[in-house]
Amino acid sequence: MPEKIQKNYDQETIQVLEGLDPVRKRPGMYIGSTDERGLHHLVTEIVDNAIDEALAGFCDTITVTILEDGSCRVSDNGRGIPTGIIPKENKSAVEVVLTKLHAGGKFGGGGYKISGGLHGVGLSVVNALSSLLEVEIRQNGNLYSQTYHKGIPQSELKVIGKSETTGTAVRFFPDGEIFETTELQFETVRGRLKELAYLNKGLTISVEDKREGREKQETFMFEGGIFHFADALNKNKEVIFPKVLYFEEKSGENIVELAVQFNTGYAEQIFTFANNINTQEGGAHLDGFKAALTRVINDYGQRSKTLKESEKLSGEDVREGITAVISVKLPEPQFEGQTKTKLGNSEMRALVSKVVFEKLNEYFEENPKIAKNLISKSINAQQAREAARKARETFRKSALEHGFGAVEKLSDCIDKDPKNCEIYLVEGDSAGGSAKKGRDSKYQAILPLRGKILNVEKARLHKILDNKEIQAMLSVFGCGFKEECDLSKLRYDRIICMTDADVDGSHIRILLLTFFFRFMRPLVEEGHVYIALPPLYKVSKGKEVTYFYSDAELKAFQETNTGKYELQRYKGLGEMNHDQLYDTTMNPETRTLLRVSLQDAEEADEIFTVLMGEQPELRRAFIEANATMIGELDI
Repeated sequence: MPEKIQKNYDQETIQVLEGLDPVRKRPGMYIGSTDERGLHHLVTEIVDNAIDEALAGFCDTITVTILEDGSCRVSDNGRGIPTGIIPKENKSAVEVVLTKLHAGGKFGGGGYKISGGLHGVGLSVVNALSSLLEVEIRQNGNLYSQTYHKGIPQSELKVIGKSETTGTAVRFFPDGEIFETTELQFETVRGRLKELAYLNKGLTISVEDKREGREKQETFMFEGGIFHFADALNKNKEVIFPKVLYFEEKSGENIVELAVQFNTGYAEQIFTFANNINTQEGGAHLDGFKAALTRVINDYGQRSKTLKESEKLSGEDVREGITAVISVKLPEPQFEGQTKTKLGNSEMRALVSKVVFEKLNEYFEENPKIAKNLISKSINAQQAREAARKARETFRKSALEHGFGAVEKLSDCIDKDPKNCEIYLVEGDSAGGSAKKGRDSKYQAILPLRGKILNVEKARLHKILDNKEIQAMLSVFGCGFKEECDLSKLRYDRIICMTDADVDGSHIRILLLTFFFRFMRPLVEEGHVYIALPPLYKVSKGKEVTYFYSDAELKAFQETNTGKYELQRYKGLGEMNHDQLYDTTMNPETRTLLRVSLQDAEEADEIFTVLMGEQPELRRAFIEANATMIGELDI
């Protein structure tokens, strides 16, 4: 029920939210959302504080533990939050940091030169959104402790023991009144911590899950930092440089780290970070990198006569098959863009450009054969790009003339507000027919796919744009692809892959996910891609019908079952009539959807390379290693 709005707008309508009240009132303003993503952001906020201690040179070990009771504990061996009294506040510095927004050592007080926090509100926000938070500080030979309930201190900071070490430990219970779920996912936490370990060479980060039945523990430490990141991203690929090129340059308080490798594939992968923040929208550092890369390859090509005087390679040509990680650290980062993840500092454009141009030039002069191979690859990319340009023009002309209405197979929904709409990508006309009959046409659209779409892992762009099924999806989604992908134009908030629960269905699903990952990654990053889970079995016992979605569920039923029942194994969606399909797989009240997320870019890239790449022996090894996950196959 919406809040009642007062007719008169006067001084009595103005609320002054004290302390942490604004955070609890509007949590989305501080952590983005109150769903699973916002929940995990709490962990990141505390870890970022520990990382800042590492950047300042005072911390080399961080430990994150998900405890049996669902709480999370983050500890470090840094200096510890200051425990002294701030006279103006008449409170300990610990309490001020935990209860005041924009209070900390990152606002010119000399505590930190470089900080990863975007807003300086991290610890206080976590405190506000926790039903219970306990902080322990090891400092001055003492062990200090304080407890908070929904951001409110339950006592003053106390000395509870002695300590010969220094550091901070924060344990928090996410507030169930705020969050849709309070259950932390180990893999989500692990993915971010591994990324942070890559970005901070020599830093040891451990993560452990102590919950019963989920016990896991991993430790990350990379002496080579992003060198190892780029190297891991090219695992199982044929590379052009003998090893990853790594450069580091300091200019005043600004630091630039670059790791670059090329492989023989077609995908472009460039990851950029500023003060450990993933700058997904790029910015000045990325612009400087791209400009210098294009310039240095063209210059060397002209000098070595590998390129004719009239020939010039574009940025897109020279970046085909590139894997690069760009990490910059600077005292005053300026973030722009829709999600505040675009770096705006112009000095970084010049610094990154200088480093790339000088270092790559030097490398090419010392390795002329490798340089010429790279330029030859770029020339081939240029020829393919021209073919892709013609394919794009044809596609755009068709889309402009006919729009998504030209997709005959599409059964669109009535509602035109993208936030309300979802589209099912359905395997085959038979399942498509059932889905069309059973759907709620107000907000559910159906697009049947005939056969398997092209494996984009092994195809150039012009071949991909020639594929009828890919053409249909691009026309229907309406948001473009690759660098032109604009989610503000997306016509459906949820894109749901609904395929048969068999080997062919799994293959079609991985083909779709490969396409989204390589060519429409923002769809995955922003949580718009889902997998439908149709039932495997139908059990009829008299008039009572029960559906089971896994062999384990059926086995559990059979072990406790009494009396006779009929068992049906669904081999495909087309075997269900439309009301069964809707009730089990499409009805928001009863269906189960899996949201596809990008928790670990390195592992995601590797798995797509293994499953969809050029080396069948890697696929065979993966299948043999993971055979127990597959269960019984219909052959």
